Amino acid sequence: MPSIRSSQVVVPGGVRPATVRFEQGVVVAVGEGPADVDFGDLAVLPGLVDSHVHVNEPGRTEWEGFATATRAAAAGGTTTIVDMPLNSRPPTVDLASLAVKREAAAPQAAVDIAFWAGVIPGSESWVGALVDEGVCGFKVFLVDSGVPEYPPVATQDLGTVVDDLGGLPLLVHAEDPRELRAPQGDPRVYRTYLASRPGVAEARAIDEMAELARSSGRNVHILHAGGGEAAAAIGRARSTAPLTAETCPHYLTFAAADISDGATAYKCAPPIRHEEDREALWEALADGVIDMVVSDHSPAPPEVKDLGGGDFLAAWGGIASLELRLVATWHGARERGHGLDRVAGWLAEAPARLSGLDRRKGSIEVGRDADFVIFDPEGTTLVDNSTLVQRHPLTPYHGMALAGRVVATYLRGRLIYGEAADETRHGELLRRGPG
Repeated sequence: MPSIRSSQVVVPGGVRPATVRFEQGVVVAVGEGPADVDFGDLAVLPGLVDSHVHVNEPGRTEWEGFATATRAAAAGGTTTIVDMPLNSRPPTVDLASLAVKREAAAPQAAVDIAFWAGVIPGSESWVGALVDEGVCGFKVFLVDSGVPEYPPVATQDLGTVVDDLGGLPLLVHAEDPRELRAPQGDPRVYRTYLASRPGVAEARAIDEMAELARSSGRNVHILHAGGGEAAAAIGRARSTAPLTAETCPHYLTFAAADISDGATAYKCAPPIRHEEDREALWEALADGVIDMVVSDHSPAPPEVKDLGGGDFLAAWGGIASLELRLVATWHGARERGHGLDRVAGWLAEAPARLSGLDRRKGSIEVGRDADFVIFDPEGTTLVDNSTLVQRHPLTPYHGMALAGRVVATYLRGRLIYGEAADETRHGELLRRGPG
């Protein structure tokens, strides 16, 4: 029976020395005793779950594809991704597009993959069938998504949608279009873009989504909360509405003052805001107001990011950080006194629960998949675009020295990243579990 051991194993309830035994890819015991592989003081965390990844295949595979995205996930300690219904063409909004997506993903999966579906105007009739097909939930935009094949849904139309979700979460890109502003000023200056998407746009949309959650009794999940006004709106709602929320490493790491003119690698939506917004998000995580940290991995070719022109208004709004999520989050978490158990909760347990995959994923305990990330919390990751595994070596983290280092990643007991890793693609396509 294979086994691994460490003085720092993150298990439910904390971090302790333990030997983890597994058989046929499933954990069968967590206890004491010698092991086949002893990692010493390196930490063993549950394999991470990233519930917000834009793979873009099929249709925009030149932006990112399952082969490169899942290899990047493994390099960052992520053993399960949940793919977003856009920016692939066709978007995953009906049974045919889901079948095409699964067919593309299956032979290329280096890690396990589950799928969100989407709701756009005219696709509402497919919700029930997609629920039956095991999607993890449904995503909607309240504002322009940036791609023409995925238009927004009006807030007043969501009441009928949530009734058909069968208990699955409704994921919302929460910005109120009425609060967006026409850009004024030099498009190469970051504050021109920032001013066009103020924090009140997030807050007003979150208030409306909280009311939807409250009146329907359905779980509404707020995607990529970007600042203090969003965090405050989520906090107001949590005691009375079944609302959950996420943020991303870029909102926890950067601030508007860090972004130089023309530095379009930083562009995302909602935008990176100010230092006080960053600290408000950390406080919301610490207090349980925000549940998780996901990558919102949204890559694009350099020309689409307008790296040459540096026009924030013309550039694609997305940040690629799938393989950096753990070290970027740990970098900030350690500075603020948070331990590995909190980080594992934000990066593994909570995303698995949201996605309905927590019977198999998100924690190291008997009956769960033997998915592990071996992590050196005292190490350092020097981010260099040229070493990134993702399709396009472009990230705003380039040149940073981030705390921690991923040493190895195991998927159902197989070493898929690290020295002497098995290069065979062992990923599976997952369906949401009961409830």
